[in-house]
Amino acid sequence: MSSFTYQFDTPTYKGTSTVPTGLFINGKFLEPVEKALIADAVNGQVITSVADGTAADIDIAVQAAKKAYKERWGLKVPGAQRGRILNKLADLLQANADEFSALEALDVGKAFNIARNGDIPAAIAVFRYYAGWADKIQGKTIETNEKKLAYTRHEPIGVVGAIVPWNFPLTMLSWKIGPALAAGNAVILKPSELTPLTALRLCPLFVEAGFPDGVVNIVNGYGSTAGQALSQHMMVDKIAFTGSTLTGRKIMEAAAKSNLKKVTLELGGKSPSIIFDDVDLQQTVKWVSHGIFMNHGQACTAGSRIFVQAGIYDKFLKAFTEHTLSLKVGDPFARDTYQGPQISQTQFERIMGYIKSGKEDGATVHVGGERHGHEGYFIQPTIFTECKPNMRIVQEEIFGPVAAVIKFTTEEEAIEQANDTLYGLACSVFTRDIDRAIRVAHSIEAGTAWINCHNSTELSLPFGGFKQSGIGRELGEYALEHYTNVKAVHVNIGHRL
Repeated sequence: MSSFTYQFDTPTYKGTSTVPTGLFINGKFLEPVEKALIADAVNGQVITSVADGTAADIDIAVQAAKKAYKERWGLKVPGAQRGRILNKLADLLQANADEFSALEALDVGKAFNIARNGDIPAAIAVFRYYAGWADKIQGKTIETNEKKLAYTRHEPIGVVGAIVPWNFPLTMLSWKIGPALAAGNAVILKPSELTPLTALRLCPLFVEAGFPDGVVNIVNGYGSTAGQALSQHMMVDKIAFTGSTLTGRKIMEAAAKSNLKKVTLELGGKSPSIIFDDVDLQQTVKWVSHGIFMNHGQACTAGSRIFVQAGIYDKFLKAFTEHTLSLKVGDPFARDTYQGPQISQTQFERIMGYIKSGKEDGATVHVGGERHGHEGYFIQPTIFTECKPNMRIVQEEIFGPVAAVIKFTTEEEAIEQANDTLYGLACSVFTRDIDRAIRVAHSIEAGTAWINCHNSTELSLPFGGFKQSGIGRELGEYALEHYTNVKAVHVNIGHRL
């Protein structure tokens, strides 16, 4: 079995990690025909090569998942037992949390300390949360008449295909496979071709935790090959995807043209943050900064449109500027780094293209707007002012550390501008007036509304979008609805023809 070994000797983590680089199918690693290169976002150098799965590999994985679901998983394994296995997986991930954090920092470019205190604990918590749900998925007995017993069953869908992005690789993996496995489904997961290392490292833990062979399969590959094959496979019963709206459309099309498989999509966003005159300025600045600059701006919920009421605009901009300039951009393994590099050359050039567009359209670069340093894919945290509604930096998802600050006067004006977008993933409202906070939060067309905070998710609350930000919900009990089929059972106990 081919593998990749990396020796970490950094200020925040010292240790060795060995990652299998094949295709994890039916409980073992298989060697691929093709391999894909993985690059370091800090310097652009190749880290290693991993398997590049093909349509044929996807088919092998689907066959394995279907067999496992029929013979040794699904309703053949009681929910309590599925929960124990998921909890064991969480225990194993907890025991190796430092190593997984280092791999996430290496692969994605995010700060080690942020991965260690955010991403990895979040994935562990998701596995534990759905472990608790595994034996509580239930139907209802429904009263009809005295001659009939009627009830519902919530049964596993069967074989689930999951496709996850590169910005939160392990966290997004847990969001998909946690509820899928709790509900009794078998899974084929395709990690991003840019960031597969933590998914691959997790595979031996699936085995150690006790998942039967074939229940979880990890197939690396590109979206146009492995992702397309998974989306259109006739034996895949459901696809769960997180990524761009453009790719989401392609997945829906493939699902429709094949077997009309169930689809959930968590897609792009252009989230507004609305700041009223009466805010706690210091706290608001910190939350708004977290909203846009968290994870280098590479978050679908990034609060990239910042609407500030005229009465506090100057004070907010001054404080926001000072806070932005204090953010440390640099080596992901340095102790004080907040923002590492963007994920790739392609993404770096895309973001810099948006910054150029903002300048050409007449917006003012208030802070940043340039490359940070001379090596790697680092970009200065950037604030634009004098932004107009029709500018690309206001309308399109940038997926980088770029904020558009816009002045408004009235509540009605702020709501109208906030809703002037194709997206509807999230929003945030900052005010001390609770009546106004709730009124505005209810008026914004978005699946998540934060009041006096941003990017503050909870495992027990659903997450998903309105409009072109997606279909369906992740997290909480709501997610389980997308991984089960509801069957109505009618039992005749006395009706005679």
